[in-house]
Amino acid sequence: MRKLLTLMKKEAMLAVSLLAALGSLLITPPTAALLTAIDWKTLATLLMLLCVLDGFKTEKLFQPVIRLAGRFNTVLTMSLFLVFAVFLSSMFVTNDVSLLIFVPLTMMIFRAGGKERYTVPVLVLENIAAVRGSLLTPFGSPQNLFLFGQSGMDALSFMGMMLPLWLGSAVLLAAFIAWMCRKDLRQPIRMEEATAGEAWESDRRGKRALYLGLFVLIVTTIVTRTPLWPYVTALVVALLLIFDRAVFRRVDYVLLLTFLCFFVFSSSIAANEGISAFLMQSVKGNEYWWSLGLSQLISNVPASIVLWPFTDSLKALIYGLDTAGLITIIGSLASVINIRLYTREYPGQGKRFMLWFEIISLAFFAIVVGPQWLMVR
Repeated sequence: MRKLLTLMKKEAMLAVSLLAALGSLLITPPTAALLTAIDWKTLATLLMLLCVLDGFKTEKLFQPVIRLAGRFNTVLTMSLFLVFAVFLSSMFVTNDVSLLIFVPLTMMIFRAGGKERYTVPVLVLENIAAVRGSLLTPFGSPQNLFLFGQSGMDALSFMGMMLPLWLGSAVLLAAFIAWMCRKDLRQPIRMEEATAGEAWESDRRGKRALYLGLFVLIVTTIVTRTPLWPYVTALVVALLLIFDRAVFRRVDYVLLLTFLCFFVFSSSIAANEGISAFLMQSVKGNEYWWSLGLSQLISNVPASIVLWPFTDSLKALIYGLDTAGLITIIGSLASVINIRLYTREYPGQGKRFMLWFEIISLAFFAIVVGPQWLMVR
């Protein structure tokens, strides 16, 4: 019981989702239909992605990108490289994994280069880059993965819908970085030892090839919407059990359980006629604002699961969900990961991070919220 309470304290989002699921089951008693209402395809796809992306980190598949950082010798160019490395990589490896890779590297680089005063602003810009870069692809974030699976859209149409937000965010990020470095655009920074990276071990070449191949297979499964996804899941799990079963000890099962609990909550709420009617009337036509607001209470991933059954506009819903992480830390799980990594390295500095986060992120939000609303309208 003590271990369970410690876990719930540490993983607040899991605790919230579990309480929400249990509460919804009291409102709407469970039936056999509940099992079929849960989106097992999204859970299976998320499990495969978590396993393979953990393998990417373990096998150091990002070392070439890290070594590339050593070629930049000013604060401006280094900041542009780090922020846009997150922006671009988050489209393929999800926003949280991208931050897990580049946030520690950023702290190391600015400390080694004697420019620690830039650490927090750049980390906040990386947070924005993760939230806004990942929105372009169906698999860039958990909420995109879920909504793409539910929507029935093809991948090109989905990316076309998100492209204006992605391009506008890229321009804004570059402008924010230029503003940050405006006093001295040529201010030098050198940190060759911080970006040297570890050499690849030749005897692990097979595992690197395995993970790259599995990643291509998973992306193909998502994009093509093949009904064979249960067999793909079984194949991925079997290959990992044979060649790298240790990966299953490192998977983020908390995220999977959180998803499962919110699926139960959403399905139970949708099955209750009174609550369902209220949400249908309230959410319909107001998806953009509901997604922004609800995400500040339960984060954007569970908000997508709760709101989807009551929406008529995927565009309005996903525009709001992929913008919610700019308002508060709670708005996106990726932001929670970012501040965790920072406070581990700089204990007691959480308030400083929060202050910079709100200043920079809210400025970004203030610029994009209106134009996005017009696009939705």
